[in-house]
Amino acid sequence: MLDPATILTRLGGVARGRLLQRHGISRKALAAHADTGSIRRVRAGVFAANDTDEAILRAAAHGGTLTCEAALRRHGVWTLTAAPELHVWMGANGRRHPHWGCTCVSHFFDGPTRFGIASPETALIHLYTCAGEEAFFAAYESAWRKQMLSRAARTRVRDALPASARWLVDLARPDADSGLESLLRLRLHLLGIRLDCQVLIHGVGKVDFVIAGRLIVETDGKENHDGGSMRHKDLVRDAAASALGYETLRFDYAQIVYDWPSVLPAILAALQRAHALS
Repeated sequence: MLDPATILTRLGGVARGRLLQRHGISRKALAAHADTGSIRRVRAGVFAANDTDEAILRAAAHGGTLTCEAALRRHGVWTLTAAPELHVWMGANGRRHPHWGCTCVSHFFDGPTRFGIASPETALIHLYTCAGEEAFFAAYESAWRKQMLSRAARTRVRDALPASARWLVDLARPDADSGLESLLRLRLHLLGIRLDCQVLIHGVGKVDFVIAGRLIVETDGKENHDGGSMRHKDLVRDAAASALGYETLRFDYAQIVYDWPSVLPAILAALQRAHALS
């Protein structure tokens, strides 16, 4: 007899009973396996493998596919929200299903109703509509850097955006080390400030950005700059840069994401000093 748990895993972890029946598993067998706990009954007519991600199960219970930032996080993509809400792609004509503890956000974007997790390409398209330019841009650059978006996929994402937003894809680069870099570059671009990205400076190393030939701007993500050892290396780099005539500004996650009004004046003031010396 076919093992429904194995079939479910091959189908992405969640499937309707009628699809499993087409694989040769009877309704009686499905009920028996659910009763013994070898598979899970998500809701009437929907089953899941026991090791399926809990967020995917909740999306299926709600009636659709996990998408937007919650899906992208599970693909390993950097997202602006560290702990995003569960956004569920219901398809064009899906139906919400009440379930315990539901806080899901429903999206009725075009497409059939299905279960599982949206691809990075699809989740990015949904994310733009859902969360706007900054969230999309940072996630898009992260997905590109992680080689999740082929040239054809990038074209499809661009074509799916409104014409007024396609410049975001044109501005994007595949070498941003973090979403913080993406956010900072996007925000300064909108102010007309040009940055040189990922610049190698002899005696210093590679820095995130150089502006006006004199100002180094570094974005210190929490995961990369916790601890005394990294802090010491940063200070050594900053001292070497200063000896070469550079000023260095460093901003962390909390400053860039939550306190931009204090970041921007610091950059503008440093640029004034740089222009005064040139």
